[in-house]
Amino acid sequence: VQLQASGGGLVQAGGSLRLSCAASGRTSSVLFMGWFRQLPGKEREYVTSISRNTGNTHYADSAKGRFTISRDNAKNTMWLQMNDLKLEDTAVYYCAVRYFGRASYESWGRGTLVTVSS
Repeated sequence: VQLQASGGGLVQAGGSLRLSCAASGRTSSVLFMGWFRQLPGKEREYVTSISRNTGNTHYADSAKGRFTISRDNAKNTMWLQMNDLKLEDTAVYYCAVRYFGRASYESWGRGTLVTVSS
């Protein structure tokens, strides 16, 4: 599966952005789809994930109540709606997938930069 994240940009604190992740290839082998981010000078961290089949979601504490993950399997697309953005949300956001029978996320797409300004 190949992934391409988009939708990043510059936004003021308190604002919103919607990221998209377009998938191509053998998406039927995907169990979970997830968003991760890498803050400046830090390691990549988990943000949220969604089950491709059931739609069940999971969020990191930093994302709960502000971010919403969704997907449309027919369009092979996943979104991350980010509201009430904070300065500390500034990061490169990546999408990735976890395949059936695999323990970790793979197929990292090129990230999209989100910059939150004061």
